[in-house]
Formats: sequence, structure tokens, C-alpha cells
Amino acid sequence: MFLNTTPLRKHRDYRLLYIGQLVSMFGSMFTYVAVPYQVFEITHSSFMVGMLGAAQVVPLVLFALWGGAYADAMDRRRLLIISELLMTGGSLTLVINSLLPVSNVWVIFTVSAAMSGINGFHRPALDAMTPRLVDRDDLTAVSALTFFRFSISAIGGPALGGICMARLGFPMTYFIDVLSFAISLVAVAAIRRMPPADHASRPGIHSIVEGLKYARSRPELIGTYAVDMVAMTFAMPMALFPAMAVNWGGAPAAGWLYSAMSFGSLFTTLFSGWTTKVHRHGAAVIIAAAIWGLAIIALGFAPTLGGAVFCLALAGAADSVSGVFRGTIWNETIPSELRGRLAGVEMISYLSGPLLGNARAGWVATISSNTMSVVTGGLTCFIAVLLCIPLLPSFWKYRAER
Repeated sequence: MFLNTTPLRKHRDYRLLYIGQLVSMFGSMFTYVAVPYQVFEITHSSFMVGMLGAAQVVPLVLFALWGGAYADAMDRRRLLIISELLMTGGSLTLVINSLLPVSNVWVIFTVSAAMSGINGFHRPALDAMTPRLVDRDDLTAVSALTFFRFSISAIGGPALGGICMARLGFPMTYFIDVLSFAISLVAVAAIRRMPPADHASRPGIHSIVEGLKYARSRPELIGTYAVDMVAMTFAMPMALFPAMAVNWGGAPAAGWLYSAMSFGSLFTTLFSGWTTKVHRHGAAVIIAAAIWGLAIIALGFAPTLGGAVFCLALAGAADSVSGVFRGTIWNETIPSELRGRLAGVEMISYLSGPLLGNARAGWVATISSNTMSVVTGGLTCFIAVLLCIPLLPSFWKYRAER
């Protein structure tokens, strides 16, 4: 029943990649909580915080498919290193901007958009590397370990980031992210080269279309994209966390809110051994997404910080279950020569949804209230996810190949 760590013990390169990304992700979570909080501190507007998502989603959509094509056409380790060097530069820019007498909001928006575009190359390379570093029998365990890594980072990073912002200021908060990238780069450099297959397609429109055609031909893949997009677009409340934190203690409270989902995710992944016994992966994704929607509805009525953290932890637990099975479906069904391009499609589905959801949440809160924004989003998510059962019958009935 407990987390299966076998892939870490068996595979040296996977272990190096995992540790490096754990450190890097932990540092990135400092920036993750600092950027929206700094924007809110400057503008006092949840709408502007929500617009960060809008600024990030455009370059993500533009570059994720190209990043996937390059991940299939060049050495994936090299692409990962280049991407992380560029993202280190983005974090340094945020350090410099926060040292100015008056920090510029446009710089924060520009860097956030640029790093979102760079991430369009980083994540496909990372996701495409992983299946080649482990055995096929390890894929479900790897999916759970990925969520465990995210959970640890997303709990400790925002919580410590909130304390760091309050006590040391924004420059040091961003600089910790810079240091974490340096450690990750050393780890990635120690991994063996990962050249593309001999028959790999050259990056370009034809290569991208080839990947999209494959995705369209597999209903189990379409189902993973659709359900996650629906859940995140309608029920992602993070843009409201800085405003919600004002009445609950400021920056430290914001850190707890940003960490809360990952408490639930950590609990789920620690006891994720049962996931290897579940064969109806499509049904598991839909049920988990429906529970996510119900938890977000409950968040809208939470009267205290503790109640909000509990609701968000429940939502995070449901999201991690969905993520484990979505990741398993992707790794089991996609051939290695298409893994980078399909990772780009996956990235659009699981990252653009939260970005659009934050934009929606900020806008609705501006014209109504935080409570109305959260509750209507969660309710719409729940109804839309249930509609996926009759609309995506092949996905609902999908069983893992054994």
C-alpha cells in the first residue's frame, strides 16, 4: 500500500534526474508563491493576479508543441540543460527587479510569460526522458513518485516561501530558486546522453501534426486531456489566495494556502500502492476529477484558514489520484519516438487549464466575490466532469493493458 520506490533503487540515471528535479521544483515553488503575491502587493487586484495566468497561457500553447517536437528530434538531456539555463536567467531577472526601489509589474509579467514559453521545451524533454530511464513495469510507480516529488515541493516550497517573503523579502526568495536550478543542472549533466531515434522526425509543422494525429486516434488520450482541462479551467482558485490570505495573516497564510493542495497529494502518493491494482484507469480519472470539484465547492464556504486548508488538501488528494492514472495512461500507450510531441500536448492540457482557471477565478471575483467565484467554479466543474461519462464512453470504459 505504501509508495513504491523501486525505480529509484534500480536506475542510477532516473535517481539523478529525480533528485535534481526535486531540488529544482522545491526552489521554483518559492517563485510560484512570490510572483502572484508580489503582483497583489503592488496592484491590490485579484484581477491582475488572474491575468498572470492569461500572460502565461499564450506562450505555453505556442511553444509546448514545438518543444515536444524538439524533444523527439534532439538529445533530450541537452534540451533539458538549455531550458534550465534560460529559466535560471528568468529567476535572476526577478531578483534584480525586486531589488529596485519600485518593482515593475510589467517585468514580472514578461518574465512569467517567457518562463512559461521556456517550460514548453523543458517539460516535454523531462517527460520524454523518464520512460527511457526505467522498465515498463515501473511506470505506475514512476507516476506515483512524480506526484510525490511534486507534493513534497509544493508543500515545503510555498510554506517556506511565504515565511521567506515576510522575513527576508522578495530578492532572497527569488534567489533561492536560482540556487536550486544550479543544483539541478549538475544532476542532469551527470546523466548519460539521450540522442533521438535514428528515424526521428525533424522538428517542424509536419512533425507536430504527426503527433496531434496520433493523439486524436487514441480516445484514452483525448479523455485524459479533456477531463483535466475541464476540472482545472472551471475550478482552479489559486488566483484568489493572496486576497483570501489578507484576513488570515498575510504572506504566511498565503504560503499555507498555496501548500494545502499538496498536503492531500502527499498523503495520497505515500499510500499509492493500491493504484497498481486498479485497471479501470479512465473511470478513476473521472471519479477523482468529480471529487476535486466537490472539494472546491466546500472551499467557497470555509470560514477559517484551517477549514480552507482542509478543503484544498482534499482537492489535492483527488487531483493526485487523477494525475497518477493520467500519467500511467500516457506512459503505457505512447511510443518512445512520439513521447516528446505527446508530452507537449499533455503539457498544454495540464498547465493551460490552471492558467485559464486562475484568469477565470480572478475575473469572476472582481465582478462578484471570492466566494461566488470559487463555488460557481467548483459546481460547474462537477457537472461538466460527470458529463464526460456519456460524452467519452471509450475513456470511461478504458482498461490498462496487462
